[in-house]
Amino acid sequence: MIHCMQGALCLAFLVAFAACNAPHVPLDDIFIEKTFVPEQCVRAVKVGDYVRYHYIGMFPDGTKFDSSYDRGSTYNVFVGKKQLIEGMDKALVGMCVNERRLVKIPPHLAYGKQGYGDIIPPDSILHFDVLLLDVWNPEDGVQINTYHTPPTCSRKVEVSDFVRYHYNGTLLDGTLFDSSHTRMRTYDTYVGIGWLIAGMDQGLLGMCVGEKRIITMPPSLGYGENGDGSDIPGQASLVFDVVLLDLHNPRDGITVTKQQVPETCTRKTVAGDFVRYHYNGSLLDGTFFDSSYSRNRTYDTYVGRGYVIAGMDEGLIGVCVGEKRTITIPPHLAYGEEGTGSKIPGSAVLVFDIHIIDFHNPSDSTDVTVTYKPEECDRQTKKGDFVKYHYNATLLDGSSIDSTYNYGKTYNIVLGANQVVPGMEDGLVGMCVGERDILLFRLIWAMEKGELRTRYLAVQCWCLTLSWWSTKKDSPKATCLSGTRKCLRICSLRWTRTKTNKWNHLSSQITSCDR
Repeated sequence: MIHCMQGALCLAFLVAFAACNAPHVPLDDIFIEKTFVPEQCVRAVKVGDYVRYHYIGMFPDGTKFDSSYDRGSTYNVFVGKKQLIEGMDKALVGMCVNERRLVKIPPHLAYGKQGYGDIIPPDSILHFDVLLLDVWNPEDGVQINTYHTPPTCSRKVEVSDFVRYHYNGTLLDGTLFDSSHTRMRTYDTYVGIGWLIAGMDQGLLGMCVGEKRIITMPPSLGYGENGDGSDIPGQASLVFDVVLLDLHNPRDGITVTKQQVPETCTRKTVAGDFVRYHYNGSLLDGTFFDSSYSRNRTYDTYVGRGYVIAGMDEGLIGVCVGEKRTITIPPHLAYGEEGTGSKIPGSAVLVFDIHIIDFHNPSDSTDVTVTYKPEECDRQTKKGDFVKYHYNATLLDGSSIDSTYNYGKTYNIVLGANQVVPGMEDGLVGMCVGERDILLFRLIWAMEKGELRTRYLAVQCWCLTLSWWSTKKDSPKATCLSGTRKCLRICSLRWTRTKTNKWNHLSSQITSCDR
């Protein structure tokens, strides 16, 4: 039994020894071992495709006889057109970009009995470690893959449009060769007039602002057989990951979109008007650059006189107080090719969301609207009269400024004595006791830093009591009147004249009365 076991072990050893030292069995066909397969394979090599690949050529014992890496350039060739040894022609079919294969080729599918000079002996089995980097076909055109579409798209890129976009440029295997992001500056150019490589000229057409797409192009639409001489090799497919930020045409004018229009609009702005408005300013892709709201202060300017950019000058014409509109302005009507040097880049389209708060014209006079007039009016106010009245004062957009009702007493003045602003003075002349008017006039306020700002003031006035007198030297004589309705009676007045020839009301005795 022991002798049988020893005999079996000896026989197994002899068989193994013979197998290890036996000559290689010739291959009938190529043998492919996939050493790396990418997760995604958009395209596999077909007969007739042009490929770029790296390889290391070895004999079965590992001895290297050739390598594209040593030459520093890929091997570029058509597949299936007998430009390669037959075994390699077969081995490349079905490969994906970035796939790696170990290919074993028998002599009859390689260099056969002749070999290849002094490099490859006759009847040699060849091993190739192959890495595919690029594949395209002469019939290929531009391929577009849009992976983000904005919710709204009011306009798409057309031939002769000027665009601003960011991009990452890579070879088909993912090797980065250029990026506008690294320069922190968009690429700005016209489309469709030959300023770009043909593939990009085609690939940008039809894009919306905010859209993101991948544009893949064969070398015939990129940099061709010679590449760019540095980062892009010859015969390379190019892939551009593009996001469009801006779009306009030199023929464009401004675009006005009315967001909110008040129900009543008695007047619209014209050239020469002084306008107060709030705004939010952004680029066409939504990037914010300025806002009057953040300063808590309106932007105040004349329109139609070149005080603002041309597009805003035009966009502010024909608006109503309270109106909200969006004004889109091309760069040639804004800050042009240079931009502002900070937040607004060159050749940028600007979008302003504006809200008109107030406007007037320097030639305007006080506008009086009578809301109530008593049936009987024995006398109307004139300069020199002493009047007592209530008022509610607002800005033109309805913002409250002041009200005598807040203090529980009337406002008392002498007309013509420069005791109120001129617009109020004009509006109070010609009123009856008990009359209610709305006065609309300009009010100039001295603001901080000595700056003058103009406001429209709307005042609701209610004339309660009217007194008049004839001034003789320093003793004005007061005559009391009673109104047509509930009124106040002034029974005694004491006045004195100041050095500026204005009257100061020192004291009075007021009692109620009914008529």
